[in-house]
Amino acid sequence: MGRRQLCTKLRQPTGAGRVPSRPSPRRGPVSRGEGRGVQPHELGARHAVAAIRARDLSCEELVRSCLDRIRTRDPLVKAWVHLDPDLAVARARECDKARAGGPLDGIPLGVKDVFSTFDMPTRCNSALYEGRPWGADAAAVDVLRASGAIVLGKTDTVEFALGGRRPLTRNPHDLDHTPGGSSAGSAAAVADRMVPLAIGTQTAGSIMRPAAFTGIFGFKPTHGLVGLEGTKVVAPSLDTVGWFARSVDDLRLVAEAFRLPKIATTAPCDGVAGLRIGLCLTPHRDSADAGVRGLLTVAAERLAAAGAEIEPVELATAFDRLTDHKDTVMYAEGSVALYPDYLRHRDALAAEFRDCVENVRAITPEGLRAAHDAIARLRIAFDRLCERRFDALLTPCTPGEAPHGLEATGDPIFNGLWTALHVPCVAVPAGRGPQGLPIGLQLVGPRYSDARLLAIAEAVAEVLGDLPPAGLTLSDGAAAVPRSRNGETIA
Repeated sequence: MGRRQLCTKLRQPTGAGRVPSRPSPRRGPVSRGEGRGVQPHELGARHAVAAIRARDLSCEELVRSCLDRIRTRDPLVKAWVHLDPDLAVARARECDKARAGGPLDGIPLGVKDVFSTFDMPTRCNSALYEGRPWGADAAAVDVLRASGAIVLGKTDTVEFALGGRRPLTRNPHDLDHTPGGSSAGSAAAVADRMVPLAIGTQTAGSIMRPAAFTGIFGFKPTHGLVGLEGTKVVAPSLDTVGWFARSVDDLRLVAEAFRLPKIATTAPCDGVAGLRIGLCLTPHRDSADAGVRGLLTVAAERLAAAGAEIEPVELATAFDRLTDHKDTVMYAEGSVALYPDYLRHRDALAAEFRDCVENVRAITPEGLRAAHDAIARLRIAFDRLCERRFDALLTPCTPGEAPHGLEATGDPIFNGLWTALHVPCVAVPAGRGPQGLPIGLQLVGPRYSDARLLAIAEAVAEVLGDLPPAGLTLSDGAAAVPRSRNGETIA
């Protein structure tokens, strides 16, 4: 079938781009026609749930609107590697009949193609996984489906969420630029209003970086709060399930579905007045370009003017090697994760994967133990720093705007240290850089402060303002040029 199956019904192909016939739309406050205001696919998840519960919108209408958007935009953006319109519409009809009242009832969802799904293939962007038997739903997918979400399909990713083949996905703000990785398709699908929500994974910066590059919100919860079962892992000590949305409120909605600690009892912040926010450039401050440093300064000034207490933060010198420690753990555990593929497909594996398994970095047991011990000490130190002095830290999310081209997905230098610390992070759109592309900033809190951090992020986002909708500045004449990878043409 090739890598990009845009329409399949289980194992039987259907007509590409075809959407099943639809009933006549009902009247209601949500627009269903061109030029008649907000279309269903433009709604945020929380608003869509409210409209569905009020019977102003049906699940089927919402799903069809998203599918229409995908049919129009995905030949350009290339966020999806597998879609099944027939199945999605059938699930939407079931949802309309059941009215189960779940927190995500009827909400279309994009799923990064490293999560196993019982009704769709999982290829992890690897030719080695073509034709692989399908499995049960990954734990995260299972929870979201049980909460009412409708999986529209699988989104593109860096191979095995680590390296090798790059995603074909393009940034909705400028098709000549990457949306970031490895959760490229999930971020682009949300940014381009193909779906209101999508999930991904982060080993270093694969939630935060794509969110920043595409001008949307991303959330990486505290490590371990969402199950990894059924997910293609790179490094279990680091890998974290996260998600993308176009508002903090929608990030919170998914957090409610996962029952994160205190999410049901944490009150919203009454603005940012009185919040103690540390301004932290991290040990990698020299990697931030002038655009990022300028936006960080402007953000701090806006927050201070709104009443927040802003204080510069210099992390202790012990944090200087944290990213190195993270890399040691990531490559050591990655070697274990890739070993089965290495045994079966050594010659077909990308060179960087073979190098990882063969330990070309010469990571020793003693070095790995020292890295784990150093990270453990720094987790405690960071939690104590926040508990004594700050409600959250505001830091760069990326060194700059999204790089040009699709081979480089951006540098996770401002993300990996927080992933290693297991702390929650929220990517917040902050403005645009010199090339007119989005730049996001990152809010970080101590471990298990997820609910509080989301409340802070919502207040901060209101002060920083919103970016224009993704995709609205694109040229409609941008060429939908087929791309090829390893001799395979991708339509």
